[in-house]
Amino acid sequence: MTKNGEITEYRLCVGVMLLNAAGHVWIGRRYDKANEEGEGHWWQMPQGGIDKGEDAAAAALRELAEETAITSAHVIAEASRWYNYDLPEQLIGKSWKGKFRGQTQKWFALRFTGEDSEVNLHPPGHSQEFDKWRWAPMGEVLDLIVPFKREVYEHVIAEFRHLAG
Repeated sequence: MTKNGEITEYRLCVGVMLLNAAGHVWIGRRYDKANEEGEGHWWQMPQGGIDKGEDAAAAALRELAEETAITSAHVIAEASRWYNYDLPEQLIGKSWKGKFRGQTQKWFALRFTGEDSEVNLHPPGHSQEFDKWRWAPMGEVLDLIVPFKREVYEHVIAEFRHLAG
């Protein structure tokens, strides 16, 4: 949707803070073609779009599996509200087929119950999102995220900090 020629719509999306038994957060390094943010330089937690009619918690589990092959996880908390972020001005009208100015995200904290060997960054039938991954203390995540998503991550970390143990 546009207003006076400006793209105003946000893409519905979920985000996943996957926590292991030690309270560390799963982060992956973006596997992207080069852009103004730098190729593969930024790390993030799994996230992705919500399909039409799909429950947000189900979307979180699906996106986690599609991006990491992880299925040994369950929801332990849901963010109290939706969080928006805008793309940098130069990406509005280019990302997501030019339809959205950013994303509105519902975040979920999930507990990982599997083994690290479950992670597959080349999940069958899905595009690769990450080229590396690791478990990080929650306090490290903000320094690694692309700047335009940082405010959302600050809120998510504040909401879920108590789950790190």
